[in-house]
Amino acid sequence: MTQTRVTQTRARTVFLLAHTGRPAAIRSAELVVQGLLRSGIGVRVLEAEAADLPLPPEVGTVKEATPQCLDGCELLVVLGGDGTLLRGAEFARASGVPMLGVNLGRVGFLAEAERDDLDKVVDRVVTRAYEVEERMTIDVVVRSNGDVVHRDWALNEAAVQKMSAELMLEVVLEIDGRPVTGFGCDGIVCATPTGSTAYAFSAGGPVVWPEVEALLMVPISAHALFAKPLVTSPDSVLAVEVQQHTSHGVLWCDGRRTVELPPGARVEVRRGEVPVRLARLHHASFTDRLVAKFALPVSGWRGAPH
Repeated sequence: MTQTRVTQTRARTVFLLAHTGRPAAIRSAELVVQGLLRSGIGVRVLEAEAADLPLPPEVGTVKEATPQCLDGCELLVVLGGDGTLLRGAEFARASGVPMLGVNLGRVGFLAEAERDDLDKVVDRVVTRAYEVEERMTIDVVVRSNGDVVHRDWALNEAAVQKMSAELMLEVVLEIDGRPVTGFGCDGIVCATPTGSTAYAFSAGGPVVWPEVEALLMVPISAHALFAKPLVTSPDSVLAVEVQQHTSHGVLWCDGRRTVELPPGARVEVRRGEVPVRLARLHHASFTDRLVAKFALPVSGWRGAPH
């Protein structure tokens, strides 16, 4: 790893990742950096992002976005929307450093705080008043002609999708080595409980509470009478086989990493060996988070009788 201007004099260091294309993220980054430095905590950022941020000279920078850029950091603070948070999850998983997300986007289920909570975020980081939980991931293997041609992972989902807008993708679904059903569709989402409120949710899948360990398989616009979302054991192995006679498909992992799927390709999904660690500031239930994020109507609720 090539690095420059990395501060070594402070006992504690936090890495800051921000979507610098958003003015709100730039201002938020300024406030977080100033608050941490005032409290004696070092801050490190990517050199490419530092160019867009008005940062004091004592902020450390690293050139390359690798897991090693988090060496010596106790926390990864991410400012942005879902895409930026998933980008941060890549660093968090590979390094084992907990990620604390601040939502500057629309929904932000992975985020622990909102833009108005920046002072609280800084205070909690300074006093170490946060807890760390592990989120289940999935490991993904792509086979072609029996050979492994690609390996990947995801925190939210692995989505097998059609490549041509005008053609359906013909697939056969398999669970634990046994065929379940086959049909033409726009795609299949294989998701974690964390991903149940992301792409799988948009495709009509169930909302699964994060503490439930399970895997989801959700069809996208299937041309079939039986094409229901499936929820399996976390130890199950899910597979999607692209039929030989169909068009090419494409695999997307968390909407960030992609690989083409030729006819006959097979995508296998199983529980990931390495989780993503998330820093939590609140003890609010997932139910309250769900209601708040989707602005669900709960007026008239009276609660259980006492």
